[in-house]
Formats: sequence, C-alpha cells, structure tokens
Amino acid sequence: MSDPASHHRAVRIRGLLIDLSVMVAIGLGLALLGPFGSYAESFPRRLVYWMTLSIAGYFCYFPIAGLVVRKAREIQFPTPLAWVFAVLIATVPMTAIVWSVAHVLGGVPVPDFPVAAEMYGHVLIIGAMVTVVFHLLEGRFSLASPAMENAREPNADQPTATTRTAPFLDRLPAELGTDLIALEMEDHYVRAHTALGTDLVLMRMRDAVAELSGVEGRQVHRSWWVARGAVEDIRREGRNIRLVLAGGLEAPVARTQVSELKAAGWI
Repeated sequence: MSDPASHHRAVRIRGLLIDLSVMVAIGLGLALLGPFGSYAESFPRRLVYWMTLSIAGYFCYFPIAGLVVRKAREIQFPTPLAWVFAVLIATVPMTAIVWSVAHVLGGVPVPDFPVAAEMYGHVLIIGAMVTVVFHLLEGRFSLASPAMENAREPNADQPTATTRTAPFLDRLPAELGTDLIALEMEDHYVRAHTALGTDLVLMRMRDAVAELSGVEGRQVHRSWWVARGAVEDIRREGRNIRLVLAGGLEAPVARTQVSELKAAGWI
C-alpha cells in the first residue's frame, strides 16, 4: 500500500492540474471570441489578457466560494443559494483584478461608479458561466484545492467510530486519524468525515463502500455511508428521517432504507 499522505498530495495536485487545464481552455476560448469589446485588440494581446484573468479568476473565485459554501452548510443555508452569493461576493475582488490587468496592459484609467458597475456586470457574467462550467464538467468546484479544504479542529470528546482495518482508511492522510464517522458523496469525490476533520478522495461512493467491507456501517442514502458507532440520535421530520452523527453531522436516510435500518436496530 502506498503512503497515504503521498497519495493525498497526489490527488490534490492532480485535481489542481485538471482545474488549471480547464481554465487555460476557457482563457483560450475567450481570447478567440474576444467578448466585451476585446476583439478589437490583436490576438496575442487578447490571449495574454484572457489567460491572465482566467488563472487569476480560479484563485479568486474558488477559495472565496469554498469559504462561503462551507459557512452556509454550517448554518444549514441552502447550498445553491450559497453558490449564488459566493459568486456575487467573489466578483467584487475579481473586478478589481480585471481593472488592474487592463490598466497594466492598456493604461485603462480608474473607472467612475457607472463604468465600475458595468465592469462588475461583465465580470459577473463570465464568473457565473465559468462556475457553472466547472459544476457541469468537473462536478467539484475545485474542492481538491488546498484553499477549499474543509478541515475541522480536533475534538478529543468525539467517539471512536472505526479503526484502520479497511483499505479505504489508508487513502486518508495520517492527521485525520482512523475514527471514520461517515462518507458523503460530492459528485466525483467522496468526502470522508473523521473525528479529526474531513478530506476528499477521488473515487465513486460504491467503490469506497466496497473498501469498507467488514467495517460496521452501511450506506443509508445514495450520497451517505455512516459508521454504526457514530450514530448519536435520530431526527424525524414528518416522513423524513436523519441520523445525527458525532461532530454535529446529519445524514439523510433514504425511505427505501428505513425498514432495513429498523430491522438492524439503527432506528
């Protein structure tokens, strides 16, 4: 088995390279199209301009979006609306970056409010489109990037859920320990929640569950696997049931799983 920390770094580097490749492709496409009046410039200048903004946009939008969405989840704010607010917020510094690049390359003066508002609108359109493209093509919003990692502070009071007896646990970095609480599907990734934090693993949920064979737990929803020892309470909202887990996590239970969980003594 390869070193888990090395595997973790390799996955993150691979994700970053994939993201940047997508941004390079987007920058090239924008240079060819020349939107918002940029087509009047020569292609080399357009290429430098849009490539610079594409890469800068990646490091502007996705860390900010990751922070906003993470905080939204903590207060149970709807994730789709959180992404809308995240793009609106990230567009503010990105607009400043756009003006800075335009000023360096073309001597564009400091804009007054109407011009700045128009520039914000243009940046917002492209920023929103690129965010949607990442969602559709990658399904990850660059969550493999270190700036988007959702790490928790260690808590010694959280219970032990599992021990390192399954191949999947060797995919996690050593600093997250072995106390697996749950797996949460995030498009092409599985987010592993442990007593010491979270980490993303590039694999399908069904493959991750297969690597946990022998660990006491089960997949309670299409997007969630839960360790048996991590269940602290049950929350019922009408016909909907959620498992309250260690660390404040809540995992929804698919209605098709309710009878099986009752038979197994989970609920």
